[in-house]
Amino acid sequence: MRATPWLIAATLCLAGCGTSLAARETIRAAPGVVQQGYASYYSDRLAGRSTASGEPYAPSRLTAAHRSLPFGTRVEVRRVDTGARVEVRINDRGPFAGNQRIIDLSRAAAEAISMIRAGVVAVTVRVLSTPSSR
Repeated sequence: MRATPWLIAATLCLAGCGTSLAARETIRAAPGVVQQGYASYYSDRLAGRSTASGEPYAPSRLTAAHRSLPFGTRVEVRRVDTGARVEVRINDRGPFAGNQRIIDLSRAAAEAISMIRAGVVAVTVRVLSTPSSR
């Protein structure tokens, strides 16, 4: 079956009508947006391995992984039970263990909110700024 030029043109036009993933991420990442769920933290064994952004994972830096926030987004993570807070920069994708986990923290960030012993804690994540909002 032969495709006609108008069919190809119509298909290309329709393909351009969808919202890109980057645009959807930007909408969800507006400063002030809050998520509730659980946080876990990275194993020290991952030190030096590349994150999804290309940076090596450094346990001593205040960084985190999030499934959809743009790289470079700054968020405040607050422990629900103690109120302890830490500001981190998103530089990786995840977490991929458990549906209720919304963020994976570096060891330094996990220590800042005293969650090392617990391993997984209930948190709120509030977007402070995105790369496009600075």
